[in-house]
Amino acid sequence: MSTIEPLDGRLETMAEPWDDLDKTPLRAQGPRVVTAIVPRSSIAGRSLAAVVAIMTLLAGLTAGAVMMVVTAANDWRSDIGREVTIQVRPTNGRDIEADVRKAVAIARAAPGIADVRAYTKQESARLVEPWLGSGLNLDDLPIPRMIVVKLWSGAPPDFNALRKTLAVQVPSASLDDHRRWIDRMRNMAGAAAACGLAVLALVLAVTMLSVTFATRGAMAANRPIIEVLHYVGATDGFVARQFQRHFLILGFKGGAIGGGAAILLFGLLQASNAWLTGTAGGDEAEALFGTFSIGGMGYLAIFAMIVVMALVTALASRHTVNRTLQAIE
Repeated sequence: MSTIEPLDGRLETMAEPWDDLDKTPLRAQGPRVVTAIVPRSSIAGRSLAAVVAIMTLLAGLTAGAVMMVVTAANDWRSDIGREVTIQVRPTNGRDIEADVRKAVAIARAAPGIADVRAYTKQESARLVEPWLGSGLNLDDLPIPRMIVVKLWSGAPPDFNALRKTLAVQVPSASLDDHRRWIDRMRNMAGAAAACGLAVLALVLAVTMLSVTFATRGAMAANRPIIEVLHYVGATDGFVARQFQRHFLILGFKGGAIGGGAAILLFGLLQASNAWLTGTAGGDEAEALFGTFSIGGMGYLAIFAMIVVMALVTALASRHTVNRTLQAIE
């Protein structure tokens, strides 16, 4: 029993809250249940996880496609950069066979040359069959003779000096070092990388907007609880950490699903390319796109997308919570 003294000086008794409950305090009547501020499973949370999964899938596919294009472009540049070609055009009053032999001798004498091979007349004619068709009499057509010059892997030869020598001794010959094609492929790879970065930026922006709306919805649904916690002394950082932890877990779940799907798709694409190797369609696709393998760096980029999407989800949620709490104050 406890006593209280009213204003008139009389003593009155007041029963403790557990006197009528078998001497057991009220706070010990049942097990203590700890619930999170943000529900762990809700329709909004599952929807946000699905959005993050889709965005991560798009980001992973974009990163893998960029890696594939850049790898294929580098392979093309490497193949083309290891050789140059000399064209010997037929002209009136000159023996084209003699010009071809002289051009071959000049190329072999130049420093930095690994091998020189002159195409025969039949081989040169087959080069134009995709455009003119087969079975035609090409004797009357001025088809140039091709000479393939392979370079050493070290320092390239002096192409200007080689061009001048050819111009003096074989006027009908011209040297092509493929610089124009190499520059085009370099520009193409750069454009693909720029487009990929733009798509990734849009994906991150959409993810941040989705997380912002989801966080505001969760705070609106739990506003009475947040206000009570806020007024009884809970700091803004405590409330923000609860939301950040919740959305970080959602981001990792969605990112893992989307990133795993992207890795699976690239694995299936590489496996299908291996199955089609040796066929006409498979050889053409491999010549155009490479082996469809994104390599270790590509898979590492997809894993990085999973982490980035989770961090973006958590940080966007924390920023939204802090701004909302400032408005409550």
